[in-house]
Amino acid sequence: MVQHRNGCAACCDALAYAEIIASTSTKSATGRRRRSGYCQARIVEGSAVMALQRLRSLIVTAVLMMLALIMPAFSQAQSAPSPEKVDQLIQLLSDPTVKDWLAKQSSQAAQPADAAPAQPDDAMSKSMVSTGLERIREHVQRIIRAVPQLPEEFARARTITMLEFANRGLFGVFLIVATFIVAGVVLSAIIYRLTARLRQWIIKLPHTTPLGRAKRFGGRNLYATLLICAFVVGSAGAFLMFQWPPLLREIVLAYLTAAIGVWAVRAYVASTLIPTFMQIDNAEALRALPISNAAADHWFRWLLIIAVWFGLVAATLSFAPLLGFTKDGMLAMSVPTSTILLILTLLAVWLRPRDASLIPHKRKLGHTAITWLLTLFFIIFWLMRLAGLWFAMWLTIAAVGVPFLIYLAHRAVHYLLRADPADEPGSAMPAISVALIDRGIRVALIALSAYLLARAFGLGISSMQSQEHPTLNLILRALLNAAVIVLAADFGWSIIKAVIERRLGVARISGGEAAHEIDTRQMRLLTLLPIIKNMVFAVIVVMAVLMILSSIGIQIGPLIAGAGVVGVAVGFGAQTLVKDIISGIFYLLDDAFRVGEYISSGKYMGTVESFSLRSVKLRHHRGALYTIPFGELGAVQNQSRDWTTDKFNITVGYDTDIDAARKLIKKVGLQIAEDPEFAPYVIEPIKMQGVQDFGEYGVVLRLKSTRKPGQAFGMKRRFYIAIKQAFKEAGIIIPIASVHVHHDEAADDKVAATATRIRRRKAAASGGDGS
Repeated sequence: MVQHRNGCAACCDALAYAEIIASTSTKSATGRRRRSGYCQARIVEGSAVMALQRLRSLIVTAVLMMLALIMPAFSQAQSAPSPEKVDQLIQLLSDPTVKDWLAKQSSQAAQPADAAPAQPDDAMSKSMVSTGLERIREHVQRIIRAVPQLPEEFARARTITMLEFANRGLFGVFLIVATFIVAGVVLSAIIYRLTARLRQWIIKLPHTTPLGRAKRFGGRNLYATLLICAFVVGSAGAFLMFQWPPLLREIVLAYLTAAIGVWAVRAYVASTLIPTFMQIDNAEALRALPISNAAADHWFRWLLIIAVWFGLVAATLSFAPLLGFTKDGMLAMSVPTSTILLILTLLAVWLRPRDASLIPHKRKLGHTAITWLLTLFFIIFWLMRLAGLWFAMWLTIAAVGVPFLIYLAHRAVHYLLRADPADEPGSAMPAISVALIDRGIRVALIALSAYLLARAFGLGISSMQSQEHPTLNLILRALLNAAVIVLAADFGWSIIKAVIERRLGVARISGGEAAHEIDTRQMRLLTLLPIIKNMVFAVIVVMAVLMILSSIGIQIGPLIAGAGVVGVAVGFGAQTLVKDIISGIFYLLDDAFRVGEYISSGKYMGTVESFSLRSVKLRHHRGALYTIPFGELGAVQNQSRDWTTDKFNITVGYDTDIDAARKLIKKVGLQIAEDPEFAPYVIEPIKMQGVQDFGEYGVVLRLKSTRKPGQAFGMKRRFYIAIKQAFKEAGIIIPIASVHVHHDEAADDKVAATATRIRRRKAAASGGDGS
């Protein structure tokens, strides 16, 4: 029986390879003799089963069903089947009806095995950790067991290639691959020469505006796509125009696909980083990322090297099953190839230049720390690959790679669309447009990563709708809905935030650079928008959380009702807080004050700096900062609205000509008002209103001036200096308080007599003589 089984396995192996050869070869006697000779050689050797990867499951199922039919024949004689029977079998297997029937039988046969319930004892005795360690051990043991079998598998692959490529040899296969790669390069060079005007048009696009830089970046990528398409047509397209043997076709297409991938990496990386060999002026300003020339050359070189090695390994392993390599053998071969890939990646990380960024940004970690962290990450990723932790490996890629790509996209968008001082005036991109592009790319990256993760884990719409694993399907649907809601909320919030920040920026510019032309509407926006921004953010967060809870099956009606009851209870318990919030709302609705205005309320006064839902912050002119709840603010005196009138007095002597003084004051006031330092803020110059009072020392004159609020504080000081000099020149005396003492002899005698009487009175009281 053992001999029969070995013979059947060998014959099935021969039949599988015969199908490969018979798919494209002719019915000539020479071809049949080659297939028959190969079958006989395989039966004698008793080698392992080899089949095409795309027909493996179908052929194995057919063989299992035919064992019962061919076992009696093998019990009588162990002779190889004739070539005619082999052709009949191949024709039978090629029938679509037979293929459908075999597929149904295989799926029915697989259902009991898949539906077999797990043993409760085993499930309870093994924890998740022990199960994971057991899987790692089994994976490593598979690799260790496959290593001694590699020489045999290489010998088998050599036998197959020698039989298939007997006329060409391995050098001939290499020559075919190289020929079509050269053909793709030649066609790309031809397209490059024919599109010189297109290149010149891209080069002439302006680089002194954000939109011009974005157009140049898009033009470079479109041109790179054109060259890639030319390479594809010249290499793989030209190859597919001819008829080739199946194995040769698979091998050449694999390496041509790898060459196309390397060519695409080269083209897109070059259009993004613009290395120095491209000899483009202002390359640093035109790159998609703010990196130096040394960094651009470094990453272009090493990314190309890594892409070449990855493409060669991927192409070789893609057709390895066609040459008889088993899955375990391919796992064993992946160990040295992935190790070399790790070494190349670490070299790229360790040899990267320092301080490569053109735009300084805050870093919590230095160059060396980042290098060691990247080294640790790639080593852990390599160990996951060797241990067969595919789930953890893909999750690690998503957890680290997606944020890194989002970070690169964020820097690229803000660098290309930056507001450079060297740009043309008025060419800055609106903040909302930048936010839309940035968040759009972020959403696309996250959605693409989720799709690739679902494909990597074998998840799909049909699997999520199946009833085999309801708990898993519920979790997957909940995660998908939550991801969609979070992405939509983030996208909407980013747009709202960009609009608010843009309006706030306009208001700040209006109030800072051109304060004499303050737009009251902009100042009101500057006051209200921060509060609106916080309220909108809170609303979006609450709505997103409620929608996520609803999507995972939680009833949010009781939550909303409970929140209402709790809100009423909190309102009764925190009446002061509610009073502050409501008072603040009415203050804002009444437009009582705005950010930047000087107000006073009771014992508090200062410039309004910011708001919250509950309080306002006032900055005193001496530096003190008051935080006042709206409920305690009371009546507000706003000293920064529309205009302000300043009234003050000066005193002149009683012998002064009032009319001459009035004219002189008016003249000096006009001179001060025309001073460039005060002219933008003066509404009415300093002038005399009239005589205010007759004082103890002179005539009090009343003066006033009208100016814009909060401006021209030094104008009155300048006026005092100027009017003193003008009065001095005109002979007008400004009286000052003084004491006049009059002296004569009679007064001296009276004072002496008074002093003598006082002295005698004191002496009499003390018992003296008073002399």
